[in-house]
Amino acid sequence: MGYYDYQRGLIYHHLDEEGGWSDHLKNCRNFILKSLDFYKPSVVTVLGSGWLLDLPLREIADKASQINLVDIVHPPEVKSQVTEIKNVVLREDDISGGLISDVWNKAGQRYFFNKLRSLENIKVPEYKPQFNTGMIISLNIFTQLEVLPVELLKKKTVVDEESFVRFRKAIQQNHLSFLKNHESVLITDFSEVITERSGRVREINSVLVDLPEGRRKEEWTWYFDLRNSDYYRKKSVFRVSAVLL
Repeated sequence: MGYYDYQRGLIYHHLDEEGGWSDHLKNCRNFILKSLDFYKPSVVTVLGSGWLLDLPLREIADKASQINLVDIVHPPEVKSQVTEIKNVVLREDDISGGLISDVWNKAGQRYFFNKLRSLENIKVPEYKPQFNTGMIISLNIFTQLEVLPVELLKKKTVVDEESFVRFRKAIQQNHLSFLKNHESVLITDFSEVITERSGRVREINSVLVDLPEGRRKEEWTWYFDLRNSDYYRKKSVFRVSAVLL
């Protein structure tokens, strides 16, 4: 479904921006460290660990007895990087709770003549990890869980946009419900602010559910795509929220 290419694309984009992400990454790390001081967990689980750019891994390793890094696939460079940190466990798991497999099995092999007519038979499960999670950090993954499944489904189905909105809401709500059942941290973009070449500015909500105020909440701007704007010459920034649940 393109997860390897998607993951590689993120690191290349980060490099292209030449430091434009620095404030966002620093804010993520600082909020996580403050959350660790609040909960003082012995076990920490990071959902969407990715390239570890936004994670203060060494500092967490000094404070916790075990760190679970969970992602659909771990880059070889990350596997190499963490080998010397003895209390890190790499876990390759579907954080969507099986949605990826369900989408692929029901839609992946369909073509123009047999496209799906509805999304009702695609289950949106809640993630149920089979290990001690301790404190959970959902790290810039909340709005990303839906991206590739929705991209595939838009090619393989004939459904209206309202159905996709409901589908996306269900994915986000299930992930949020899971986090609320644990000591957890949620860091996510909640909208994208796009500036067109003409100067027109528009904002698109990426979070479709209500985020809680939590015990602590911070917001900032992630200068995601400023230095190297896309082929249409538009620039975009993300508005980000960090919540201690």
